Amino acid sequence: MKNGTVRRTFSQEVKLDLVRKIEQGDLRVLDVVGTYGVSKTAVYKWLRKYSDLYKKETRVVVEHKSISKKNRELQDHIKKLEQALGQKQMRIDYLEKIVEFASERSGEDIEKKNKRLS
Repeated sequence: MKNGTVRRTFSQEVKLDLVRKIEQGDLRVLDVVGTYGVSKTAVYKWLRKYSDLYKKETRVVVEHKSISKKNRELQDHIKKLEQALGQKQMRIDYLEKIVEFASERSGEDIEKKNKRLS
């Protein structure tokens, strides 16, 4: 050992507790490094050894196909919403024509009469 260097070992229980806190977001790797006086390398070794989230074998792959699929799904959703909006607008136009026709037929402005009543 170098002059004045103290070699410390941590029990598996302590390592597991620290890894769990890092996984939950209660601690950061740098917090453990500063508080416990261990190297970042040691903390990352603990994470790879004891954590399911940080195991070396764990890979998260983002594929272009998945992004394309998501975009296609969003495009389809937009198309359905636009169709629904168009149908609602057609219904509004239809109802406005009915009110206009009824106004002409009765000789009264039904829209104005309705606004006064509200």
